Amino acid sequence: MKAEKSLSRRSFLKLGSFGVLGAVAANLIPDKWQGQVSANGSHEGSYKDHNAHKGTGTHGAPSLSGSYDPKVGGLDPGHFLTSFDYGNVSMTADGRTAREYQIVAEDKEVEIAPGVKFPGWVFNGQIPGPTLRCTEGDLVRVHFTNKGSHPHNIHFHGMHPSGMDGIDPIPPGGTFVYEFTAEPFGLHLYHCHVLPFKKHINRGLYGTFIVDPKTPRPQAHEMVMVMNGYDLDGDAENEFYTVNGVAFYYHSYPIEIKQDELVRIYLVNMTEFDLLNSFHLHGNLFHYFPTGTSLTPSEYTDTIMLTQGQRGILEFKYKFPGTYMFHAHQSEFTELGWSGFFQVK
Repeated sequence: MKAEKSLSRRSFLKLGSFGVLGAVAANLIPDKWQGQVSANGSHEGSYKDHNAHKGTGTHGAPSLSGSYDPKVGGLDPGHFLTSFDYGNVSMTADGRTAREYQIVAEDKEVEIAPGVKFPGWVFNGQIPGPTLRCTEGDLVRVHFTNKGSHPHNIHFHGMHPSGMDGIDPIPPGGTFVYEFTAEPFGLHLYHCHVLPFKKHINRGLYGTFIVDPKTPRPQAHEMVMVMNGYDLDGDAENEFYTVNGVAFYYHSYPIEIKQDELVRIYLVNMTEFDLLNSFHLHGNLFHYFPTGTSLTPSEYTDTIMLTQGQRGILEFKYKFPGTYMFHAHQSEFTELGWSGFFQVK
């Protein structure tokens, strides 16, 4: 049965066996990649061929067709990449920093590729949810409102009292305030923890929770990458894979970084229906900090594998300018949307 489902996904890519969705995928992913990437740094517009880097010797990019505008599609990976929510800041009576956040769960149809709509369940209107950020020792208050059609909640990874563990369902129309001290420092996450877990995760109810050490990490160009998949037909198999919500987004809009600039990626895997996802960096290696709970890297590599909920921090610099690919090192995931480019200047 597994082999048959995998075949149907590949048929979806090459033969268009799912009708309209197959036709969209055929446009997104032709048999031959064109070796072209966009020089346009804008975060809205159309997926299309660009000749700016033709013949540069890159491994190529798929020829993408159709239009995608975040203002219409509802997801904006360009903005999400470097957007951190530090909350509404105040001081407690004992002199601690308190941070208050507002998170709303709701039903929302989002566009995950040009012309491909997905019936999402979302936090604050987006997949992934907002990246919450604080410092170790801060008092965190998360005001949660469920405007969705199903019970939802928020479970935070990290340390907190049992009453704040986020396993009790909050009914539609209900509210709850999660309050705890942010600890330990590191890269954490949050997600809905209502049964069936796989449905609430696959629909999009998850986000990143960064707890900075009291002594900050070295200054860097920081960005968040959340890996996920989308099951469009309810068969517990993903038809698209993305980083930050939209298939192939960073092909048309490569991420600009500077030569010799320290880059720090907060990488989180929230892929449902697959045991592993991965990140591979072209033309370079990165220092890897599992969960970010140590300031000493565990290895120096160019590929890392993560299970669902696993995460880590990647740090690297590019010695040479040019266009460099990054993608999942499962070929099928790459062909179904999980890949992009860094433009090093």
